[in-house]
Amino acid sequence: MTRAANPTATWRPGMPGGDNLPSGPAGRPATPPGDGHGPQGGPPTVTIGAYPDYPSAQRVVDYLADNRFPVEHTAIVGTNLTLVETVLGRLTTGRAALLGAGTGAWFGLFIGLLFGIFTVGNWLAVILVGLVIGAIWGAVFGAVAHAMSGGQRDFTSASSLRAGQYAVTVDAALADQARQMLGRMHLTPTGATAR
Repeated sequence: MTRAANPTATWRPGMPGGDNLPSGPAGRPATPPGDGHGPQGGPPTVTIGAYPDYPSAQRVVDYLADNRFPVEHTAIVGTNLTLVETVLGRLTTGRAALLGAGTGAWFGLFIGLLFGIFTVGNWLAVILVGLVIGAIWGAVFGAVAHAMSGGQRDFTSASSLRAGQYAVTVDAALADQARQMLGRMHLTPTGATAR
């Protein structure tokens, strides 16, 4: 006669089935791959060229694609990133209301079009009403939001990320093939290092 397993028995290292525990909070702790500084994206890669601007790096990958190179094994990596915030102008309550009205008008147009599809009568009037109501509410919310900021940010701006250099990387197994193709392109990269 076999004995039923004890359902209250706790797991201990070295017990049978101990290696079958899933990783994570309920099982053994999951060890992150790599050196702990971010995800490792698969096989090791090699930098086959570094370029001063994105169009040059893009031209290299496009050339490789045109010559039937498996470009799914390539990447364009921007390094020395800089955040550039371009100031577009002074922001007053009136201008905040105007910008809000523009945003609200787009949203109102979308809602008007949505309701206009299902309208049997004058669908154009429904769209115009949605646009006007959206613009009015957008202006009100824009003005109120700016007034509540207390003058902390009285300007509008646009932010963008720019890289100092763009490296083209390839899986290490395909690096020699990529370098040979680039040699025929007559575009000299500034460096080639393992990553």
